[in-house]
Amino acid sequence: MPITEQVPLTGQAVSIAERYGDPDATLEVSNDSLAIQLAHRSVRAFTDDAVDDARVHAIVAAAQSAPTSSNLQPWSVIAVRDAGRRARLADLANHQQFIVEAPLFLVWIADLDRVRRLAARAGKPLDGADYLETTLIGIIDTSLAAQNAVVAAESLGLGTVFVGALRNRPREVAAELNLPPHTVAVFGLAVGTPDPAERAGIKPRLPQSAVLHHEQYDAEGADRDLAGYDESLSRYNRAHGLTGDWSSRVLARLANADALHGRDRLRDHLEYLGLSAR
Repeated sequence: MPITEQVPLTGQAVSIAERYGDPDATLEVSNDSLAIQLAHRSVRAFTDDAVDDARVHAIVAAAQSAPTSSNLQPWSVIAVRDAGRRARLADLANHQQFIVEAPLFLVWIADLDRVRRLAARAGKPLDGADYLETTLIGIIDTSLAAQNAVVAAESLGLGTVFVGALRNRPREVAAELNLPPHTVAVFGLAVGTPDPAERAGIKPRLPQSAVLHHEQYDAEGADRDLAGYDESLSRYNRAHGLTGDWSSRVLARLANADALHGRDRLRDHLEYLGLSAR
């Protein structure tokens, strides 16, 4: 898998070998944007440094530059800085303490209420909003925008981590954030200056042989290198005080409804919040 090592804007060398847990991995093309993306890591420890409005505006501008289906732009984002609100959201998201400690918590909202308000003002029908496709567009576009925001934040020297656990209790999250009908918090994003004492590393990803197919899907070829990946991820986990390999963790994560931590009832929650799935 040809992939030269990268040097990001910070000047700190980033090894493609870390991204794949493979000392022989190389990359034949490189630039600063790729270096930032390859160096991504989840940050769960932050300094007290605030994230000012100028950087928030830049991050949101990058988010708004993401692709959007039919230019619907069906998302919103709520910047939460208030310590009490961050604490309450942390309680709703499986008590994850880093949400309290991060100076900024961005909550990404699939927002189909904006277009409903538009239709109401214009006196126009909006029957197409009642179908699963439109709900999916809202969630997909929100995700595309948020990923752009992550890359932008990291280009500014900030660290981030997504928080899907907001979906554990979406009704309570909606009440805390005063969300209108026809919206849902898809996930949160903790943002701040990484604490240099945190040992978070670049977690190895699946080999490209597992995810990259040519012309048609090749299941046998895709699964051929999974055992080797389990070994590399086990080494990473041990180095960071964790246990288990990829296969065992994935199977445990999806073993039963209880493993979803309340998200097995998400269809009911979406209906309650006015997001149809017809």
